[in-house]
Amino acid sequence: MAKYPSTQNFINGKFVDASTKKSLKVISPLDGNLLSELQLSSRKDLDVAVAAAKAAFPSWSKTPIKERVQVFFRYKTLLEKHIKELAELCSEENGKTYSESAAEIEKCIELTEFATSLPQLITGEVLEVSRGVECRTEHVPIGVVASIVPFNFPSMVPNWTIPNALALGNCMILKPSEKVPLSCAKIALLLQEAGLPDGVFNVVNGDVEIVEAICDHPDIEAVSFVGSTKVAKIVYQRATSNYKRCLALGGAKNHLLVLPDAIPTMTAMNVAASMSGCAGQRCMAASAMIGVGEVDHIIEKICDEARKIVPGENLGAVINKESQERIEKYITEAESQGAKILVDGRNTKVAGKENGTYVGPTVIDYVTPEMSVAKEEIFGPVISIIRTKTVDEALAIENNNPYGNAASVFTQNGGMARYIIDKASAGMIGVNVGVPVPREPFSFGGWNESKFGVGDITGKSSIEFWTKLKKSTTKWNAEAGVNWMS
Repeated sequence: MAKYPSTQNFINGKFVDASTKKSLKVISPLDGNLLSELQLSSRKDLDVAVAAAKAAFPSWSKTPIKERVQVFFRYKTLLEKHIKELAELCSEENGKTYSESAAEIEKCIELTEFATSLPQLITGEVLEVSRGVECRTEHVPIGVVASIVPFNFPSMVPNWTIPNALALGNCMILKPSEKVPLSCAKIALLLQEAGLPDGVFNVVNGDVEIVEAICDHPDIEAVSFVGSTKVAKIVYQRATSNYKRCLALGGAKNHLLVLPDAIPTMTAMNVAASMSGCAGQRCMAASAMIGVGEVDHIIEKICDEARKIVPGENLGAVINKESQERIEKYITEAESQGAKILVDGRNTKVAGKENGTYVGPTVIDYVTPEMSVAKEEIFGPVISIIRTKTVDEALAIENNNPYGNAASVFTQNGGMARYIIDKASAGMIGVNVGVPVPREPFSFGGWNESKFGVGDITGKSSIEFWTKLKKSTTKWNAEAGVNWMS
């Protein structure tokens, strides 16, 4: 029997059944237990949600932004009040440790805090451009928007888009991952409790049919997506072919360049935490380490740190059995190709949670650039070590990968760090930081095949995505006469 009731859509302020009889089981990766039955929606359900959002838009968009953000001051307080409940729910449906889930909710709070500052960031500009003639710019909302979110951050990634898009005056359709729909349902309730008017925020559950319907719907003006690069490309092409603006974030293959002068203990702790945090299921995880020169002493310490990471204690589960099998296949393939497994996380079982889906921390040495573990996104707690003689060889490997989300360098040489920052082909760079995620108000977004579209999904950069710029020119004094521009 499921722990929670059937997961419904949230449309126009109410939980409602989907129009189909189709459903999916929501299984906890922690122990394999049934959490809920997810009702799958049809295009008809999306039409109802979009109609509700469209009806709510005129009133919400005309509400002054200083009044709109009051909802998010209250929402932030509710996130703080319910952090334990939200973290436990996130852990149950995603498989993270409780501490990782709590950190995710803390990031939601920070994202919401940024949204409350938007009135100070979109004040527009006014200038007397000619005698008696004034030009003015203002950011206005674009209408009904959609956000398609992944399984790896059930609360944080939805909150990359919800506070900013809504505070800026839009109405939203959120499509959660079918693997982790419970957190989004709770978010809907908290927003309602915070005073968000009915219809401004709606949740439509489903699978690929709903994603396609969102890309095709004539009344949805913009689509954001976070997921794999393969699907991000499809969503971007389909949405933009229907004349929508789209920002689609894809996968990553993040490289950590470790130089011989790096501080061994600090580097080892950062590398191990980066590759194993959230079970490696994050687009900012360390996936490939490039050791430049003699770094055996650091690799030994990385292995020591990896062995301290215990599945079921300070390492969570991967999302499902398919992911577990796929990750282990990468490890086995690398071993068969001549790589050396220094720490092996295959065949991991957690006592009392034998039906959970766990992969232990894995360190693979002597990986070559052409191996699959060196090129492809593994999305698990696995670090592949590639060895080079020079920094330029290391940068050539980093530059050659098709992704461009993040890269980091570990060194005590400031000049070398600057050189690598300049040369690395990634949108987010770290120096002695394993997970170089910018804090608000700095925006999140990669390059190359890690992002399709213009701008970033969070921070100041997101304002341009969620609004359009209106320019007005006014003239009231007839005595100013007529010139070339008026």
